[in-house]
Formats: sequence, C-alpha cells, structure tokens
Amino acid sequence: MSIKLLIACPDQKGIVYEVTKFVFENGGNIIDSQQHSLGLDSHFFMRLDIDPNDMNFTSQELSEKFSAIAKKFSMNFKFSQGAKNMAVLVSKYDHCLYDILQKHKYGDIKVNIPLIISNHPDLRHVADSFGIKYFYCPIENDKFSSKEEAKASQEAQILKELKPYNIDFIVMARYMQILSKNFISNYPNSIINVHHSFLPSFKGANPYHQAYEKGVKIIGATAHYATEDLDMGPIIAQDVAPVSYKDSVEDYISQGRDIEELVFSKAIKAHADDKIIVHENRTIVFD
Repeated sequence: MSIKLLIACPDQKGIVYEVTKFVFENGGNIIDSQQHSLGLDSHFFMRLDIDPNDMNFTSQELSEKFSAIAKKFSMNFKFSQGAKNMAVLVSKYDHCLYDILQKHKYGDIKVNIPLIISNHPDLRHVADSFGIKYFYCPIENDKFSSKEEAKASQEAQILKELKPYNIDFIVMARYMQILSKNFISNYPNSIINVHHSFLPSFKGANPYHQAYEKGVKIIGATAHYATEDLDMGPIIAQDVAPVSYKDSVEDYISQGRDIEELVFSKAIKAHADDKIIVHENRTIVFD
C-alpha cells in the first residue's frame, strides 16, 4: 500500500528538489505528484503518492528522517499509510448513511468503519444489516439541571466510546446536533459535516425552505469540516442542481438528497485518501 506525503510551507526555491531527492535516497518511487502555489500569500502545497516496496521505514520513521528538511523550509507535513478508521454520527435521516455504507461495502470508500453512533435508536437496523456496531447515546435532559450539562455528558460518552477504536476522523451523516468546541478540539479538521445548502447561503435550520422563499434557481449541498462556528468550516466539496417555479419545497428536498450524498461521499474519499490540506479557513483538495 502506498505512502502519502502532504506538505504545506512558505513558497521558496528548492522544495521539490529536496523532497523528491529524499524519496529517492530512501528507496521510494513517486507514483503521483501534485503541487500548487498560492499566490496571495506565497504558500506552497504538495502531495506525493509513494511506492514503498524498496523502503524499509514506517511512516513514523520517515517523519523523523524528514524533520531536517521540514525545519529547513518551515514545513507542516504528514506521512500516512493504510486505511483510516472512520466513525459515523447520525440521527434519524438515513439517506447519507445508506449511501456511504453501500460505497464502503463495494470499496469505493476505502476506510474502516468500526462503529456508528446516534442520539436516536431508529437506525440500529441499518448498522446491523452492514455488520457494524451501533452505539445509542441519547441526550438525557431529564437527568441534568441544564441542557448544556446533558449535552456535555453525552459528548463525553461519545468520546469515551470512540477512544478504543483509534478513530482517525468522524463523519456527520445528517447528525442533527451542534458539536461543542470541546468535542471538535479532539478531532481538528477531522470531522466532516454535510449541510443541505450551498454554503455560505442559507445556513442553519431548514435551508431548503429558506431557498424556496427566496425563489432561487439552483439548490446545492456542501461538505465541510466542522468548526465551532456553525456551518463556517473549511469547505471540501459542493454541487448544485437547477430548480424552477414549478418545484415545491418537497421537490427541493428530494433533489437535495442526491446532491448531499454526492458531495458527502466525495469529501469522505478525499479525506480518506489524504488529498486535503487545510490552510487558514480554506482547503486545497488535490485531484
């Protein structure tokens, strides 16, 4: 299985030479290389796909050997190899959940999915049909003096459940809860949400109703990283579909489901394949 290397640093001469030389001298063969220079702030981004057949190093060992080059160019970098462990958060809507589980089953999404977590019991049968553990974790408002305490307790339970599985990233398959700053801090730029709107338009609840009231001519969906600013995280993937005066809100919602599935799976694949670099509040998503 190939090794991926992601690099972000100030743009300067000699980066490509030093990086490719490092791969060659350590027995690697570059299968694919992509790079991009961001002109606005002179930043450089690079992704390498490396055949490690003649390399006798783990990703951790490569990271240690690479640190001298990284220091020279002030790089942020990451070596990775193997399938990532992905957890799924879901509430009651099942279309995105079915879509990613089906694509995972047929190898389109190359990850391990050890568990699905929900604040409702409704979709346990879906997890059972795919042979995946289902953890029901409700928000028990009646047991706490405030909704904030109940939410904090529920999130603590979720984090505890995730820990034994060494989860690399989380996807919110229409998980209808706002994650706290504390929860997100445990998985920075590693929680992918799908929002049923072409952000930044129509944030928050009922975006299709908002779009209908505005008489829009296209509707869309957005997959983005979750941050403490609701629906404002770095955008990974988006798509749209045309609508007309003949369409009802229900038509918007029906068409929107297809777009949600498309952008959500696209974002998951990109993250799983280490094709995303987050720079400030934007993403560089390699092909």
